Amino acid sequence: MPQQAWSDKRERQYEKIKDSELDQGRSTETAEEIAARTVNKARARAGESAQASRTSTEDISSGRRGGLRSGKGPGGRTKDQLYADARRAGIKGRSKMTKEELEAALRR
Repeated sequence: MPQQAWSDKRERQYEKIKDSELDQGRSTETAEEIAARTVNKARARAGESAQASRTSTEDISSGRRGGLRSGKGPGGRTKDQLYADARRAGIKGRSKMTKEELEAALRR
């Protein structure tokens, strides 16, 4: 799913990530999505894209993060991720909730 706006470097990055995901047993569709999201985040961090989310530019890089935010383990999802999920779910009062409250609200 490489895009025309991507440079040759980003095309290579996309293919390498996609191949790595396929080697880990992910489906082609999932591997393509992960690769595209990773490349787009890298582009946003480097100022190569017209639009960028706050988490794309302020969060630690995806290469350095290495699965820290996979939603598993002691840290789990970040408050920003939980807030975004709560917004999509239409949970009222989410802006004043703590991370723990957001997690509880999303479990309901």
